[in-house]
Amino acid sequence: METGEVRASEPPPRGACDCHAHVYGPPERYPLRPGGRYTPPAMYLAEYQRMLARLGIDHAVIVQPTVYQDNAATADALAASAGAWRGVAKFTAGGPPTGLPRLDRAGFRGVRVHGIGKEAELDGIEDIARQIAPFGWHIQLHMEARFLQEMESRLRALPVPVVLDHFARVQPEQGPASAAMHALLRLLAGGRCWVKLSGPYLVSKLRSPYPDLVPIAKALVTARPDHMLWGTDWPHPSHETPLPDDTAFLALLATWVPDRATREMILVSNPAALYGFEIVPQ
Repeated sequence: METGEVRASEPPPRGACDCHAHVYGPPERYPLRPGGRYTPPAMYLAEYQRMLARLGIDHAVIVQPTVYQDNAATADALAASAGAWRGVAKFTAGGPPTGLPRLDRAGFRGVRVHGIGKEAELDGIEDIARQIAPFGWHIQLHMEARFLQEMESRLRALPVPVVLDHFARVQPEQGPASAAMHALLRLLAGGRCWVKLSGPYLVSKLRSPYPDLVPIAKALVTARPDHMLWGTDWPHPSHETPLPDDTAFLALLATWVPDRATREMILVSNPAALYGFEIVPQ
């Protein structure tokens, strides 16, 4: 555990969901894509299941890693969950595959598009949105916040919801009054945008517990608590060693969201609404 982190003081509510995680598998079973930007860690399905059990989390959203040639690793993880997890697919260049109905039956509910360091993958989002709209899916964007202003009108016009990864990559040093933050708040006000409170180390310039993120997190939660999601980003493929403690990540949510009822909304009700989980009475 990194210096300064705190452990969770209370267990998560029943039906809580980790809305952002990756599941890897043996390379001999899941072929790697040539030119992938990293080598996947040897952290497989069983390790993730143990982590969820340790945290007391019932549901998960598995985001297909970019290092694989197809969505098989995530599809197999969804099958192993017996309906407790959902998936977000990664489409190769050229658009969605012909197997959308099959992916939908497997538990996929969205497709992830990258706009980090380049705009090329953002060019086809209208095409993707049109093809996934009949399935009730969403587009998940891992996009630099500097694109938010120029993309705002395009995102508003999409026929599907938009989920923004990792605090929408808003830079905390710019503060909650930045132009990117204002564009994000306008998108949230429109009611079809969601933000994942995940991967704080990807945007914070400080060590855990990432105090520079507190104003950003609180501004987002104040604006649309019903459209916030939480995730671990397990197994933290972009984090240098030592890896963070996921128990401490869960505890951070109480720093960003002091109100217990709002935390329950973020952990249970919001994922249920977006991903289609059944809410079981507490």
